[in-house]
Amino acid sequence: MREQLTEGDVKKIEEEIEYRKLVVRKDAIEAVKEARSHGDLSENFEYYAAKKDKNANESRIRYLERMLKTASVISDRSADDEVGLDKTVEVYCEDDDELETYKIVTSVRGNSMNGLISIESPLGKALLGHKVGDRVYIKVNEQFGYHVEIRSISAAASEDEDEIRKF
Repeated sequence: MREQLTEGDVKKIEEEIEYRKLVVRKDAIEAVKEARSHGDLSENFEYYAAKKDKNANESRIRYLERMLKTASVISDRSADDEVGLDKTVEVYCEDDDELETYKIVTSVRGNSMNGLISIESPLGKALLGHKVGDRVYIKVNEQFGYHVEIRSISAAASEDEDEIRKF
């Protein structure tokens, strides 16, 4: 599946790749050299830990580069008064009698524990394009769904607080 990324997502991924190549890679190589100099590698835990960290960094770089290569860049086409990408939405959940606030984001930034809802999630898909006052049915699966009412929509102040999800 191709990831959908915004220009901001692409910029953050490129910055992370650059940081990992220029800073983390250099530190990891130095840690491996230092651990190797401690002698017998068969009983050298520091060496194996340093190699593991170095390999994890290289794996993350390859993952991010592959993501950029295969991703499609999208932008928000919603009106100011509609739920769209990078907008914060306050919804009233009728079943729970609670107000909840979410920010609609791309899948790589999705983190429901922090209120960042992916545009590919059932909630994100259902809310897109709706306006304040709309009552929206969220279909979770064939047997279950629930209703929410959109109470407010606001443009996001900044993307800087969001982070690309670590895998």
